[in-house]
Amino acid sequence: MSVELIIIIAVLLLIVILFNSLIAKRNAVNNAFAGIDAYLKKRYDLIPNLVAAVQKYMEHERGLLNEITELRSRAISGNISDSERVELDNKISRALGAINIAVENYPDLKANTNFLQLQASLNEVEEQLSAARRAYNAAVNSYNNAVQMFPTNLVAMIMGFKARPFFEASEAERQNVNVKNLFNS
Repeated sequence: MSVELIIIIAVLLLIVILFNSLIAKRNAVNNAFAGIDAYLKKRYDLIPNLVAAVQKYMEHERGLLNEITELRSRAISGNISDSERVELDNKISRALGAINIAVENYPDLKANTNFLQLQASLNEVEEQLSAARRAYNAAVNSYNNAVQMFPTNLVAMIMGFKARPFFEASEAERQNVNVKNLFNS
């Protein structure tokens, strides 16, 4: 075998290894996003029960309950992109937080066993969702490093691999909740 042939085979082998590495990292990102989806489904399944449990107590927050029901319907419709899903998730998180704040005004509701069980289940799902988001962001970080760092960036550029966005809190979620204006809508 000639030296040129050995070099060509070595370069092709390196390209295949780098390409497979990119594929594995992209699949890890997709898998992590699917994990988020699974926890979102669990959350969406709890929302109707939560709304049913609180609506007879929360007369003044009817708009909030309607909003969370509408957001859930849009989220489970299946006709949304990943970025729209993230945006809806952020809105639902804010609305669920608002319900938790509003509960403080209803002592009877805070003592309701069914509501307490739902709240515990929802808190558990929220913790799992948070962990899934961290896993997703770790996978995205690894993938983006591979897409942007030499030598895998050369293969990524040729094969059309693009950096993926991190799962980030919206600007509104980074702000403190204005409890005073929360229920005036």
